[in-house]
Amino acid sequence: MEDKTRHSRAFEAEIITDPDALARREALNGLRQFDVVIKMVETFIDPQRQPFKFRPSHLLHLHREALAGISSYSGNWRPANIEIQGSVHNPPGAFEVPERIEELCDYVNEKWREKSPIHLASYVMWKLNWIHPFTDGNGRTSRAASYMILCIKMGYVLPGKHTIPDQIAENKTPYYKALEAADIAWQSGNIDLTAMKDLLSSMLAKQLVAIIGDSQSGEE
Repeated sequence: MEDKTRHSRAFEAEIITDPDALARREALNGLRQFDVVIKMVETFIDPQRQPFKFRPSHLLHLHREALAGISSYSGNWRPANIEIQGSVHNPPGAFEVPERIEELCDYVNEKWREKSPIHLASYVMWKLNWIHPFTDGNGRTSRAASYMILCIKMGYVLPGKHTIPDQIAENKTPYYKALEAADIAWQSGNIDLTAMKDLLSSMLAKQLVAIIGDSQSGEE
């Protein structure tokens, strides 16, 4: 079923105009982006490396993979203001984006030892959507970045094929509601990620429980 809520897109010259070709490229890019997430996790959990620091460049890299061959703005912050259809939230102006992204990364780095993996993943998922730093592909990039942070914080690539990003893609309504709840709290200056944390926790449980089903189905 086509999803018509909370979608943003800036006016630009389309690289791919055929809907079927676009769908194929988006699917391919999704696979490539997830491969990059896994490679980044494996790299950053290496004990021989310096302690992990979340950087704006990580977000740009993930976005470049999501929009490669689709948008001329792939791997770049949006150059203009933007609106989110289906949401009352108005993202900050384009000139604010780099600073807001730095604040996002600072929060993750400063709270790295203090906060749980679910909290940090939820914060990245919400805050990146709140900033909406790209012309398109904000949701895809936020879900990839959130999953990357979750895995790195936990210290390993999470097992299970039915991943959190996959579950969100199958039914985005709870995800949108969790974003809206955090947006409303932030209007009063409060960070309340309760709905998003509950959502990601339940999805993580489903991802891990599915491993048992997969192993049992392979038994003779």
